[in-house]
Amino acid sequence: MTTDALSAASAPALDERSRELRRLAIKAVVGGQRGHIGSAMSLIEILRVLFDDVLRYRASEPQWENRDRLILSKGHGCVALYALLADKGFFPLEDLADFCHQQSFLGGHPERGKVPGVEASTGALGHGLSIALGIALGLRIKGSTSRVVAIVGDGEINEGSIWEAAMAAGKHRVSSLTAIVDYNRIQSYGFTDEVQPLEPLADKWRAFGFETREVNGHDVEVLRATFADLPFASDRPSTVICHTVKGKGIPFVENDPKWHHTSRIDEDLAAKLNAALEG
Repeated sequence: MTTDALSAASAPALDERSRELRRLAIKAVVGGQRGHIGSAMSLIEILRVLFDDVLRYRASEPQWENRDRLILSKGHGCVALYALLADKGFFPLEDLADFCHQQSFLGGHPERGKVPGVEASTGALGHGLSIALGIALGLRIKGSTSRVVAIVGDGEINEGSIWEAAMAAGKHRVSSLTAIVDYNRIQSYGFTDEVQPLEPLADKWRAFGFETREVNGHDVEVLRATFADLPFASDRPSTVICHTVKGKGIPFVENDPKWHHTSRIDEDLAAKLNAALEG
């Protein structure tokens, strides 16, 4: 695939479902008056396709034994996950407005045991892939056919623990494990190329034993076709590097490191966020 085809800017225009899921995520950050807006917007299409077309789950029975497991290792992007969980009926849509309120079960990072559908508490970065590997190995021992997906951030993969998990997954040839990289090229305080360059990223994953593909992370049809092929090999884990735009769908937020996290969302800013989605 060419560099131009991988460019997230070349993805089709957002359809109504992608816009509606972003409205739900914005509902949460407006309710909490804070949140990782940019980090969540780059995830929407990835999570949408996983929940709409790929994962096995029962919203009415979150601990169903035969479910697939999804771990959002970049837990700060949780409002995107909350939007999908609410959309699928794991909890009422109205609960999104209570995000980060004292009485709410929806915190600034996802917590297992509090949020239905959340498989692991993720906040300190770099842990999710190790957790996913442990779950995948446990399921294999049990003879389960359930799949395990870990979504990691590009800044997060600076962590050595990510590569320790990747090395072990490659050794054990855990074909039920998929790592998805949200490659929006911005981390907490700057562009990844300035903070810690990652290229050649695909070659790194291949060197650790992962069958690896790169895709446009906002092209729903491309994501569907790619995820439908999982696992990419029967004798090794898979990686999907999703080229995305931080803040996708909100033009004044896109590709701006300042929007990694926002702690003061007043009425004027809330109106601008929602107006930008409609525009």
